[in-house]
Amino acid sequence: MHGCGNDYVYVDTMRHPIADPAKMAIAWSDRHKGIGSDGLVLIGKSPIPEADYSMRIFNADGSEAMMCGNASRCIGKYLYERKLTSKTKIRLLTLSGIKTLELHVSDGNVECVTVDMLAPVLEDESQFVSDRGLDIGTFVSMGNPHYVIFTDYIDQVGEMGRALEHHLAFPQRCNIEFAHVENDGRIRTRVWERGSGITQACGTGACATAVAAYLTGHASRTSDIIMDGGTLNIEWRESDNHVYMTGPAEFVFDGEIELPNPSIEK
Repeated sequence: MHGCGNDYVYVDTMRHPIADPAKMAIAWSDRHKGIGSDGLVLIGKSPIPEADYSMRIFNADGSEAMMCGNASRCIGKYLYERKLTSKTKIRLLTLSGIKTLELHVSDGNVECVTVDMLAPVLEDESQFVSDRGLDIGTFVSMGNPHYVIFTDYIDQVGEMGRALEHHLAFPQRCNIEFAHVENDGRIRTRVWERGSGITQACGTGACATAVAAYLTGHASRTSDIIMDGGTLNIEWRESDNHVYMTGPAEFVFDGEIELPNPSIEK
């Protein structure tokens, strides 16, 4: 499945448990020798009553991420259209908290999904980043770390993304966004995702970009974020301080693959 081109392999672990998801993420994400994806997403039952389902996400390099906005929308579509739930509001447990998915359904199809991404965190790392000599952008955490740079040269993402991901200001590494405000007010953004490199889109990155745009006077509290693979609408509501992301989710194909390790349950 993909959300605005941000593509992942999804496994329903309620039917197919995966014993070594980090290893499988590396193998399956390979676009020449595997399936090809930005990473691996595991869909599971929630271990706590406050949520309906759970999500774990592993980047293409095998590292585990806290959250992925695009993947969460795809999970909502999967659960509803595969008739695992009839709910149009789904509580999804992630490593960065419980996210509420609101499914916009027409004729049984999920056309788009709005995700309550909760409140951004702006202060925990900002002074640390500044103290480490990096003052060109804005640090925003959306459950995972983002550094947003407004520039006329967003295509430097390929040249600068890897270096900034590993900058000493980010001991846990960081997602990097390069953004430019278009004449119509929309924000063109390119992203370097921690552990995956350049991706077609990043949901938490779009949220971080919208928050940074408001904080720096580039936009209002509602923004359309144009990424390589599509557009996401982001609203940072003043009423509850939460960030709401709305965008599409698409199936690409279903398939089967042999697991190289016979000890992994199929």
